[in-house]
Amino acid sequence: MAVDASNALLRWYAVDKRRLPWRAEAGERPDPYRVWLSEVMLQQTTVAAVRPYFEKFTARWPTVEALADAPEAEVMAAWAGLGYYARARNLIACARVVAGEHGGRFPDNEEGLRSLPGIGRYTAAAIAAIAFGRRAVVVDANVERVVSRLFAVEAPLPGARETLYAVTDTITSEERAGDFAQAMMDLGSAICTPRAPHCPRCPIAAHCRARVRGEQERFPVKAAKAPKPRRTGTAYWLEHDGRVLLVRRPAKGLLGGMLALPTEDAPAAAAWREAGAVDHVFTHFALTMRLLCANTDDPPEGEWHEVERLEEAGLPTLFARLAARGAEWRASPPLAFGGEGF
Repeated sequence: MAVDASNALLRWYAVDKRRLPWRAEAGERPDPYRVWLSEVMLQQTTVAAVRPYFEKFTARWPTVEALADAPEAEVMAAWAGLGYYARARNLIACARVVAGEHGGRFPDNEEGLRSLPGIGRYTAAAIAAIAFGRRAVVVDANVERVVSRLFAVEAPLPGARETLYAVTDTITSEERAGDFAQAMMDLGSAICTPRAPHCPRCPIAAHCRARVRGEQERFPVKAAKAPKPRRTGTAYWLEHDGRVLLVRRPAKGLLGGMLALPTEDAPAAAAWREAGAVDHVFTHFALTMRLLCANTDDPPEGEWHEVERLEEAGLPTLFARLAARGAEWRASPPLAFGGEGF
């Protein structure tokens, strides 16, 4: 099964692979910087969402040295909206290690790559295979789905991850390591989809145990999810002379290092008025954040940004949505008062 399935997959990939801005064209050597950047951005994020960010980053910072020299605030602002902001902080840290300690060259093996900030088992394997042609077992969510169906793995996720890694190892090609890794990802994205997989188009359908059973959509088996806890908080829109007060959140913690509206305490004594609330879901909890708005003639010290150019501040999604509420409040302020941080 292993050799036949691998060969069939590579033949399919040679014809039907996706054209993506971080992939090398035929005959080109992959750029480790672009491979690394794309893999970090793609963690828990779709290709469609990543594409414009990748193009913006590589136009602005075309090399790892350029990214390493960039002010952290600028990188965080450019990342705004992509989510999972610890990735951006690790991105900066990793670029600086590669530029400062490795002469601008990424290590060419998994062990060396895993020594870098923010690079775990999956990302190290993907870079080693795609950028350097090393045989590596590359398992992301798409690959998990493919192999769970291919081998009809009954153990539920997330506990089955080591089993899925082991069976992926049995079919991982010795040759064309980068093509094989990307072929598995493309197969999961385009054909072996979570719902209604396109089995007649699948190059390895003949080897798929779940398909033989007619149970493709039952895999991967997933353990029941516990409900996410819900938190509440309050953000503050304080305006003076067409500018709104922003704060930079602590480097560590939720949305660390990002510009945001104040949340801990009211930033000034003012006639605060309610402007609605925003619901947002983070990885480990759901949040309802209400917004209180006020004008002031006695502005406290801080970072004041023009309301009309607020999109240039690079607010994370939660605070961009709250800022939109603030803009609505400017036109017709409603009533109420309160305060609570998160």
